Amino acid sequence: MKKFLTIFLTFFVTGSCIAQNYEEIKSLILVRRYDNAKRELDKGMADEQFRSKPEAYALKSMIYSALADDPQFADQGHQLREEAYAAFSTFRNMQPNMELLQDPTFKYAPADLHTSFFNSGYKDYQQKKWEDGLAKFEKVIVISDLMIAKNLTSTSLDTNALILAGVMAENAGKADIAATYYRRLAEAGIHGPAFEDLYRFLVRYYFSKKDFVTFDKFKALGQQAYPQSEFFKYDKTDFAVGLVDGFVEKLQELGRLAESEPENYQASFLFGQVIYDTLYSEREGAVKPASAQELEQKMVAAFKKASAIDPTATLPNLYLGEFYMKLVFASGQNKITGRDLDNAYEGARTYYENAAAIFARKQGLSNPEQQQYKNVAAYLSDIYTYKKDAAKDNPAAVNDYSAQAKKWNDLYNSMR
Repeated sequence: MKKFLTIFLTFFVTGSCIAQNYEEIKSLILVRRYDNAKRELDKGMADEQFRSKPEAYALKSMIYSALADDPQFADQGHQLREEAYAAFSTFRNMQPNMELLQDPTFKYAPADLHTSFFNSGYKDYQQKKWEDGLAKFEKVIVISDLMIAKNLTSTSLDTNALILAGVMAENAGKADIAATYYRRLAEAGIHGPAFEDLYRFLVRYYFSKKDFVTFDKFKALGQQAYPQSEFFKYDKTDFAVGLVDGFVEKLQELGRLAESEPENYQASFLFGQVIYDTLYSEREGAVKPASAQELEQKMVAAFKKASAIDPTATLPNLYLGEFYMKLVFASGQNKITGRDLDNAYEGARTYYENAAAIFARKQGLSNPEQQQYKNVAAYLSDIYTYKKDAAKDNPAAVNDYSAQAKKWNDLYNSMR
């Protein structure tokens, strides 16, 4: 019994001393003597029983975060701040409900740590130290989320921390991380002149990931927040062409889009247009790709598909007509003759007549459409004149082609 009593008294005295140590350190914190508080804390942390309590790590977090911002400890600032965060994490693990934060002394422990990392991270932002600043703001956001969850702050979202973390992640080339933080802001409905770029980032990001459901979501949110912006009115094909550089890359993007959305008119049409503009580039010094013949076949197929998707569209037919007429013009350089020339004229006739029929059914043609219709009539008059001359041994065909040439020539003259 005497031995047991001795052990009990020893434990009681030791526990009382440790509790007294906590109180002494708390008193030093209250009078902002953080250097002395650190000295006493470090002594206490050498004792296993002292560091077995969550109070020890809550105290360390407060003291070390305060000293990290003290100019006298500038050289140790980063290490002190990191140790403060590690101590706070240990405190959270030891006491998940963090009831200790109800103690007035500990109430501001998370806020002090948040402020220390925020201020240091913001200096990194100003100095464009993106990687360093991001690492700090990732911790800021963890702390602020905790404070919000525990009702330790009146705000429901740490907007400043999220936008800064997103900007630094973006500049550090970490798009996935930037998207995580930007997404939280956009989904919370945060908007204003300073935030439009984050909506644009999300739209481009999810398009590049081929996540078209989320792409549509943030494009809609962007259009709702910024109804005057043209950016959020672009469709998938605009992004497929605009987000990449280079002919091959554009074809790959449009090809993938056309494959995933077989009824997407714009995807098929632009696929053909990109090829056409490359094969017949007016840029000085432009050279046709080595695979020009294969590309021609893909172009024709793309325009035909676009026309099938939207039978009221004139542009695919106009491009196909132009393509075949370019083959006709090539005959002047002795590149095609005989049956190939006849086939080129026939191809042009087919698609120009398709375009003419669409123009004829439309009401109120625009000025560009009127000019296109006029050009089609001129081409068709020339085509039927060629066919008439080629059919000189067939009187019936000559009469038919002569009538067609006159019909289109009369239409052309009526539009002068």
